[in-house]
Amino acid sequence: MAIDPLIGLVGKPSSGKSTTLNSFTTIDPQRAIGYLQVDCACKRFNVSDKCKPNYGGCHEGRRSVPIELLDVAGLVPGAHEGKGLGNKFLDDLRHADALVHVVDVSGTVDAEEATPVETLQNQFSGYGSTSKVVARCLDRLDIKEPLQEWSDETVERVVVAFIDEKFPTVLALNKIDHPDADKNINKIAKAQDPQSIVLCSAISEVFLRKLARQGYIKYVEGSDVIDTREDLIDMGDPEGGGLKEMDEKLKNRLENVKDLVLYRFGSTGVVQVLSRAAEVLGLVPIFPVRNIHTFASGTGTANGVFKDCVLVKKLDPLPIHMEFQVAHPNVISGIALWATWLGK
Repeated sequence: MAIDPLIGLVGKPSSGKSTTLNSFTTIDPQRAIGYLQVDCACKRFNVSDKCKPNYGGCHEGRRSVPIELLDVAGLVPGAHEGKGLGNKFLDDLRHADALVHVVDVSGTVDAEEATPVETLQNQFSGYGSTSKVVARCLDRLDIKEPLQEWSDETVERVVVAFIDEKFPTVLALNKIDHPDADKNINKIAKAQDPQSIVLCSAISEVFLRKLARQGYIKYVEGSDVIDTREDLIDMGDPEGGGLKEMDEKLKNRLENVKDLVLYRFGSTGVVQVLSRAAEVLGLVPIFPVRNIHTFASGTGTANGVFKDCVLVKKLDPLPIHMEFQVAHPNVISGIALWATWLGK
């Protein structure tokens, strides 16, 4: 069944959380529509020139699928007791399907003393949980002791397992262009699952998108591909792609972003954050069409193929790189669902 996943961004003040949210294209102060990059079906069937998405976009076979993001209220010590925006933090948190924890790896913000967990609530219903989620947590831990005999260590294990199960989390290690970032990244990588970590520079992404929007560069989001007016002229385009000339200040700043971020890491990492969040949620793209021969969708005479793309939970198990056609009760009669399941 198609779902509308909500990805919550959490992080301490000054971690760059709001900048990270803004780098996904902000719609209002707290919510944004990010765009998950997936392989579009039009590329596989060689109809990219006819692909006209109803929402998002498609560029050379790369589909941008809208996904909603939420800036979770400020995370401060004591939030679980209602301190700061604690109550709003907890309310926002329970609506998220997955979390992106934005961490400042520059080391420029002083650490705050953490408060150890002292008690465990008797139920997790306030976090939007279900009995199935709790049961899966207990099954994973295989706890033999009765509830009344749980030690503090067991309680902590249950809490950690519940968070992992209910809120799969991606660690967005932000500000990677800072001189002290490398040593902090290494520390975090040793303590966390490497598969949950994405290195990013949100402020660099904001800068590059702004330059592209203002007509100074051509930028392929999620990559290190940037073309300036001078680049295009050197490649044989006397008009430089119609791009504007940059002053020395902009040129120097762009070179810094290339040297400190793009050439070292291959991208700003912002697009990869959403891709990793989709992975931990097990989401795959489905392309509904009315005609499986022309790939047309919807009604009327409008041209275009693969106009719609929805995200669904990946079925398990499925063969790697398997394509299949299924009927779905929620889809109008005659519409088929095509999907490309990408395995590792």
